[in-house]
Amino acid sequence: MSGVAPSPEGITNPPIDELLERTSSKYGLVIFAAKRARQINAYYSQLSEGLLEYVGPLVDTAPQEKPLSIALREINEGLLTHTAGEN
Repeated sequence: MSGVAPSPEGITNPPIDELLERTSSKYGLVIFAAKRARQINAYYSQLSEGLLEYVGPLVDTAPQEKPLSIALREINEGLLTHTAGEN
Protein backbone atom coordinates (compact mmCIF):
# COMPACT_ATOMS: atom_id res chain seq x y z
CA MET A 1 0.00 0.00 0.00
CA SER A 2 1.65 3.22 -1.10
CA GLY A 3 0.70 6.81 -0.73
CA VAL A 4 0.22 9.25 2.05
CA ALA A 5 -1.30 8.30 5.37
CA PRO A 6 -4.60 10.04 6.07
CA SER A 7 -4.30 13.16 8.18
CA PRO A 8 -5.14 12.52 11.82
CA GLU A 9 -8.33 13.98 13.23
CA GLY A 10 -9.31 14.81 16.78
CA ILE A 11 -7.14 16.99 18.95
CA THR A 12 -4.87 17.84 15.99
CA ASN A 13 -7.75 19.34 14.03
CA PRO A 14 -8.02 22.27 14.52
CA PRO A 15 -4.28 22.72 15.11
CA ILE A 16 -3.36 23.79 18.64
CA ASP A 17 -1.17 26.64 17.35
CA GLU A 18 -4.15 28.24 15.59
CA LEU A 19 -6.30 27.86 18.70
CA LEU A 20 -3.65 29.47 20.93
CA GLU A 21 -3.68 32.57 18.70
CA ARG A 22 -7.30 33.14 19.74
CA THR A 23 -6.76 33.06 23.53
CA SER A 24 -4.42 34.61 26.06
CA SER A 25 -2.84 31.30 27.16
CA LYS A 26 -3.17 27.55 26.87
CA TYR A 27 -4.90 27.52 30.26
CA GLY A 28 -7.36 30.12 29.06
CA LEU A 29 -8.05 27.98 25.99
CA VAL A 30 -8.80 24.94 28.15
CA ILE A 31 -11.23 26.84 30.39
CA PHE A 32 -12.86 28.64 27.45
CA ALA A 33 -13.37 25.43 25.44
CA ALA A 34 -14.59 23.46 28.47
CA LYS A 35 -17.13 26.14 29.35
CA ARG A 36 -18.49 26.20 25.79
CA ALA A 37 -18.55 22.38 25.65
CA ARG A 38 -20.68 22.36 28.83
CA GLN A 39 -23.07 24.84 27.21
CA ILE A 40 -23.36 22.66 24.10
CA ASN A 41 -23.94 19.58 26.25
CA ALA A 42 -26.63 21.43 28.23
CA TYR A 43 -28.25 22.53 24.95
CA TYR A 44 -28.59 18.93 23.77
CA SER A 45 -29.94 17.88 27.19
CA GLN A 46 -32.59 20.60 27.23
CA LEU A 47 -33.90 19.85 23.73
CA SER A 48 -35.97 16.95 25.04
CA GLU A 49 -37.48 19.23 27.69
CA GLY A 50 -38.52 21.90 25.20
CA LEU A 51 -36.37 24.58 26.84
CA LEU A 52 -34.14 26.98 24.94
CA GLU A 53 -31.84 28.42 27.59
CA TYR A 54 -28.51 27.61 25.89
CA VAL A 55 -27.24 28.31 22.38
CA GLY A 56 -26.61 25.25 20.23
CA PRO A 57 -23.56 24.57 18.07
CA LEU A 58 -22.56 27.42 15.78
CA VAL A 59 -20.90 25.09 13.25
CA ASP A 60 -22.18 22.10 11.31
CA THR A 61 -21.69 18.96 13.39
CA ALA A 62 -21.20 15.28 12.68
CA PRO A 63 -23.70 12.87 14.28
CA GLN A 64 -21.37 11.55 17.00
CA GLU A 65 -19.11 14.61 17.40
CA LYS A 66 -18.18 15.42 20.98
CA PRO A 67 -19.10 18.82 22.49
CA LEU A 68 -15.43 19.66 23.13
CA SER A 69 -14.55 19.10 19.47
CA ILE A 70 -17.44 21.32 18.44
CA ALA A 71 -16.31 24.04 20.87
CA LEU A 72 -12.73 23.94 19.58
CA ARG A 73 -13.93 24.27 15.97
CA GLU A 74 -16.13 27.25 16.96
CA ILE A 75 -13.14 28.93 18.61
CA ASN A 76 -10.89 28.21 15.63
CA GLU A 77 -13.40 29.66 13.15
CA GLY A 78 -13.61 32.87 15.17
CA LEU A 79 -17.26 32.42 16.08
CA LEU A 80 -16.44 32.84 19.77
CA THR A 81 -14.10 35.38 21.33
CA HIS A 82 -12.18 35.18 24.57
CA THR A 83 -11.30 38.14 26.77
CA ALA A 84 -8.31 37.71 29.09
CA GLY A 85 -9.43 37.41 32.70
CA GLU A 86 -12.98 36.51 31.72
CA ASN A 87 -14.32 33.42 33.48
